Amino acid sequence: MNSKDQLGRFLRTRRAQLRPADVGLSTFGERRRVPGLRRDELAQLAGVSQSYYTRLEQGLSLNASVEVLDAIARALRLDETEHRHLHDLAGVVRKNGRNRPRRPAPERVSEATRQLIAAFGDTPVIVLGRRSDVLAWNRTGHALFAGHLDPDSPEQPARRPNTARLVFLDPHTRDLYEDWQRKARDAVGKLRLAVGEHPDDPELAELIGQLTMKSREFTSLWSEHRVRAWDIATHRMRHPLVGPMDVAQQAMPVPNEPGQRIVAVTAAAGSSSQAALTLLAQVTAPRTWTAADTDSVSVQ
Repeated sequence: MNSKDQLGRFLRTRRAQLRPADVGLSTFGERRRVPGLRRDELAQLAGVSQSYYTRLEQGLSLNASVEVLDAIARALRLDETEHRHLHDLAGVVRKNGRNRPRRPAPERVSEATRQLIAAFGDTPVIVLGRRSDVLAWNRTGHALFAGHLDPDSPEQPARRPNTARLVFLDPHTRDLYEDWQRKARDAVGKLRLAVGEHPDDPELAELIGQLTMKSREFTSLWSEHRVRAWDIATHRMRHPLVGPMDVAQQAMPVPNEPGQRIVAVTAAAGSSSQAALTLLAQVTAPRTWTAADTDSVSVQ
């Protein structure tokens, strides 16, 4: 994935989404040739020359200073996530003075993270990696998100489920979310952030290529260049075993594992949704054999 191309496209899509009235510019009824702001208008708002901004948007310059990028971000009215994404695309050096690694290391789940998963008990939990691969899940996390898949698949890198791939290509996952469009936008926005952070990840590029080839909906959303990061998201899920439920999916970064996050799913205390999650844990729990069960088997 070419960082120059990604930076230029991001800037163009954001500029096209701003109208002169949004930033206090008057057009005096003139007929405009382009949607949104012109390059010269954006450059003026950011306090840089039009020629410099044009080179940046055309991918001819990737050495913009932090100050210039911050000024452009303010002019484009980027939110915090979009602002960080702009810095990633422009190749800004991290605060610790080190550039990001060229090729990310293989992902694995540490023993400490597995202990944390176990501490959640029956609360549905999954661990996602930088590409939105499922690196681990507990029994109820597997049952909630992908009970139709092999529960051991996250342990095998070549077979790991990927939540973005599931959202766009798996009928079970599509049916799982009442507002599938919002879930799809979230998935694409997270992948956009990953591209900015890991532009040289070949497996990430392969994933995006596959989704582009197989899903028109993904291709359409990908072309918008929107980024999205979330710590908590609410969804109405329609589970085939326990029915509809309103849940909160809360994401937390995994300590000392860059790019990994734990997602835990909860519901309001005392609600029918919480009852549905409890039922899901019960119906998917391993059966415990009792003395009565043993006697029944021996009689037969």
